[in-house]
Amino acid sequence: MKKFGSIKLILRTYALVIGVFFVFRCILFFTELDRIDFQEVSMFTIINSFIMGIRFDTVISSYILILPALVLFVMEILNKKSSLIKTIIFYWIALLFTIAFIISTIDIPYFNQFFSRLSVGALAWVDSFGFVFKMISQEPKQLLFAIPLLTLLYLFYSKLRKIFRKDLSKNDAHIVIKISTFIFCLGLIFLGIRGRLEEKSPIRIGTAYISNHSFLNQMGLNPVFTLMRSYIDSQNNENDTIQMMDDQVAIAKVQNALGLTNLNQYESPIARKIIPDSTQTNQPNIVLVMMESMSASKMKRHGNTRNLTPFLDSLSHKSIYFENIYTAGKHTFNGIFGTMFSFPAIYRQHSLKSMNNYHGLSTVLRKKGYSTTYFTTHDGQFDNVEGFLKDNAFENIYTESKYPSSEIKTILGVPDDFMFRFSIPIINDLHKENKPFFVSFMTTSDHMPFYIPEYFEADNEKNRHKIVEYADWSLRQLVQMSSKEEWFDNTIFIFVADHGAPISAPYDISLDYHHAPLLFYSPKLIKTPQTYTQIGGQIDVFPTLMGLLKQPYINNTLGIDLLKEQRPYIFINDDDKIGVLSDSLFLILKEKEAPKLYKYKNNNTTDYSKDYPEIIKSMETYTKANLQTFQYMLLNKETLKSPE
Repeated sequence: MKKFGSIKLILRTYALVIGVFFVFRCILFFTELDRIDFQEVSMFTIINSFIMGIRFDTVISSYILILPALVLFVMEILNKKSSLIKTIIFYWIALLFTIAFIISTIDIPYFNQFFSRLSVGALAWVDSFGFVFKMISQEPKQLLFAIPLLTLLYLFYSKLRKIFRKDLSKNDAHIVIKISTFIFCLGLIFLGIRGRLEEKSPIRIGTAYISNHSFLNQMGLNPVFTLMRSYIDSQNNENDTIQMMDDQVAIAKVQNALGLTNLNQYESPIARKIIPDSTQTNQPNIVLVMMESMSASKMKRHGNTRNLTPFLDSLSHKSIYFENIYTAGKHTFNGIFGTMFSFPAIYRQHSLKSMNNYHGLSTVLRKKGYSTTYFTTHDGQFDNVEGFLKDNAFENIYTESKYPSSEIKTILGVPDDFMFRFSIPIINDLHKENKPFFVSFMTTSDHMPFYIPEYFEADNEKNRHKIVEYADWSLRQLVQMSSKEEWFDNTIFIFVADHGAPISAPYDISLDYHHAPLLFYSPKLIKTPQTYTQIGGQIDVFPTLMGLLKQPYINNTLGIDLLKEQRPYIFINDDDKIGVLSDSLFLILKEKEAPKLYKYKNNNTTDYSKDYPEIIKSMETYTKANLQTFQYMLLNKETLKSPE
């Protein structure tokens, strides 16, 4: 007697809808065929893009099929039959997949026009439906997409009816076997919804970014997924846009603060041509190390007495060192984004989950002939880092999936020193390409869960102190290994924290969470160590590096060159509140609360807000103008416009 007929029904339906989604992806592929240079793109990459598409199609299919599967499985466990329930399930599946296929059809001309998969942004046209309808109807090519849609819908309905006509025979298997089998099948469907086996996070848009080819990366997405994801994000209060002041007033204030005079030279309101006093033909390699949780307060030179960072301390005295640098936010994604692309964090907005392009470190250096490579220890899909960086000019991304499984010790992947050891042969290969390289590291060991290798011996007893020692020791290993390579003498190392740690918190915002070391180290290229005491930010790393390189470029960011320019204030984001610092004052701004002003140098907790109203107004205006300008640039795609 036939058994498990409901499982066969679900599997056949799944195979059918995956086939239909595959056809739509093929149509998209062939309509954009001219974007592919088959001399540069391998067939393997194209196939991988289609395979990735099946993964995203499976997510959508699993969401639609999970309820029908549950109902059918329960009915089979109970050996019950109901033609009514079966009919309802049929129309449930038919209706929802019809909507999905219509979305897939609309997505093709949408992508052809905007080079982006369908998102909630397309719904902005709802109030102009008549105009949009005319625009489509007056372009005959767009109407041609109705032909494959109608054809596929006809074939889909015909085949689906055949699948549902098959009788779900009585299942006389033992109840334990039936329940176990159905639980296993439901588990597979839930896995299909999650989209990936990795422990850290479910499938994200960035997961599809598996190559350096933008179209093939986007082709792997499912438009229903991108539409729903963008809609959910748009409904999340954490992603609300800000309106702190009038856009044009904010822009004018920022332009004035940046000293911009030729305001009509570029489309972006803050883009400016930077021409160094002298130029050099040598292009040094760049190694950027973003150090997890490395608060300045962990260093001896900033008052720590535990000797946690002997190497970083010693290096800071051999480098160009900035004592008063503050991170954009308190999350790793804030640190990556702020350091690489020189824009601030805005409340809870997640900069890396919105696939925008920026005129930052990787983009500018790549245009100047550099190779671009990123290393981290763990899952590259967490925070959408891998996909975002691939979309912003990073050619090579090394994450947990590239390391030997035996070396993965925690959810954060491999230890820092292993990542560094793993990277050296790869950097050597980059050097052999006879062009400068930009290599970026994101360490993670100084983040729970802590893993301290057996081969490392710490002087401190507590794990939270041992792990800082280990992180510092790992940095030493990187520099020592690098010093033995022929590319070392022509390399600038940059060390900066992604964020700090709340070691002390006398104020509503812990300054230790934002105060970060920043140093530029190159024993051959930077022969005179210097210490700078002016206030600055993580967002200033990129322009300051370009100043060291003595290369002309266009700065389309809110960062400045700390070697030549000075800020009146620097602003930091603490999710639901904003901090603003001068060289002596610390202002905390929170919605629906009065501002608070402190003299932070000596951890003075007296609120001086009533004593300095004009200073508060100046600090608040400067900060809100910068944040509002960035928000304006995001909404108007000004960060996307490459001025060069």
